Amino acid sequence: MFDRALLARRDLFKIGGLAAATVSLGACASTKPSGGGQGSAGTTLRVSLASDATTLDPQKQGDLPSMNVLINVFDTLTVRDTDDKLSGGLAERWESKDDKTWRFHLRKNVTFHNGEPCDAAAVAYSIERLINPDTQSPIVELRLVTGAKVIDTHTVDLVTKEPDPILPAKLSLFGGVIVPPKHIKEKGEKAFAEHPIGTGPFTFEQWQRDSRITLKANPDYWNGKPAVEQLVFTIMPDPSSSLAALQSGEVDIVTGLTPDAAQQLGDATGFKVVTRPGVRTFFVSLDTEEGPLKDKRVRQALNHALDVDTLITSVLNGAAERTPTLIPKQAFGFDPAIQPYQHDVAKAKSLLAAAGHPDGFALKLSSSTADKDIAQAISGQLAKVGVRAEVSLLDPATFKGRLVSDNRKALGAMYFVGNSGWTMDASSNLQSFVRHDRRQSRWNNPEADALIDKEEQSVDPEVRQEAFTELQKMLIEESPFLYLYQASILYAVSDKVQWESNANGTLAMANAKLATS
Repeated sequence: MFDRALLARRDLFKIGGLAAATVSLGACASTKPSGGGQGSAGTTLRVSLASDATTLDPQKQGDLPSMNVLINVFDTLTVRDTDDKLSGGLAERWESKDDKTWRFHLRKNVTFHNGEPCDAAAVAYSIERLINPDTQSPIVELRLVTGAKVIDTHTVDLVTKEPDPILPAKLSLFGGVIVPPKHIKEKGEKAFAEHPIGTGPFTFEQWQRDSRITLKANPDYWNGKPAVEQLVFTIMPDPSSSLAALQSGEVDIVTGLTPDAAQQLGDATGFKVVTRPGVRTFFVSLDTEEGPLKDKRVRQALNHALDVDTLITSVLNGAAERTPTLIPKQAFGFDPAIQPYQHDVAKAKSLLAAAGHPDGFALKLSSSTADKDIAQAISGQLAKVGVRAEVSLLDPATFKGRLVSDNRKALGAMYFVGNSGWTMDASSNLQSFVRHDRRQSRWNNPEADALIDKEEQSVDPEVRQEAFTELQKMLIEESPFLYLYQASILYAVSDKVQWESNANGTLAMANAKLATS
């Protein structure tokens, strides 16, 4: 349960010094995931979302708000169960045929909501559509896939240009969604995005932008009809309004809670705040190519300046766990022997002086407005060692636009960001941020690049673990980031709801039940 005996927010600023300024490679034998409840009786499950979907074409989105809806309409080749184990989805089992070929054996008698068969041809079409540059998909996980080959009606090979040891895990969410080829060809992509057709537990009913998305239980779902007849996602950006709606009976689950908002329920009966370990890590990206941050002693100093435990306790109300680098503890590749930076103001000042900055320096720290509290707290702690980090707040859309742009300096010398390693493999946490030629990397280290290549291309778990361990040691020594925490998943739920989130935080509702269902 949620710990409410915590420091007040105003105490944080005193502490921070602010006056006014947030997989397993052996998973080839898969088990069938648990099915639906088989007992709907006109029940409706209502879930609040902090933001609306961007599109309902699953291959033209790469954000969790959209995927939270789409994971209920579509199925993926593999899935993560509530124990965070990789299991079979549309693929019952899979194996590696050689270093560059993965073979997937599909379930039989699965159809799309329009009756179209979901077979090897549909899988091949989906993969080819995703990797086709004309699709302009933001999904990057399948960048090594060169094509899909139909072996027979229920067997398909995915071919890669380089070895990809975690391809099955990459197919458990964004990259693994299967779409209906005949429907898209006949109706067109625009119609498909407006009225999606999948194989999932719910069928699409209606989308009122910035208001609600309504889905209906699929009576012919291959894994059993859901226990609720209707699933309604209501867009409610304000956490206070969402919690008020929960208490008045207008919604049953409030997702995307902030730690502050979670406290608003107080001791109210009939509801609870659920805290689950998450895999989304948060850190500060540093521009290591110019200015004071080019010197690793400065970067080390900033890590020593941060009191991460106090940030977690005071700003996040304990709803996080410290991470030594960028890798969450549940991910393959995490090395428990790697220790985080110790909070040491004196050492931070000493390192800054040795680097030629005895009086500190000034720079900007960019952040989304959604993370303003933690950004301001970080700024306050850095001020204690003489580093004047002016917080630059951007609305979430502008921040994301700059983050994914080709301009690696678009967010300035430092920016606060989170990254979800939903494959449960450290490769996902590192892939965009470490190797010098990747989209969000601001660090050029040939040795680190070689280790990234090693862990991404080897199919030997021991070789990959060795590479990950060396990378984590190097991340500590070179400090191209300020390392913070992995955030817990917080949601508020009515006592009449039976449902549990998995570690990646997606809102798969096939197994959700209501007391009346």
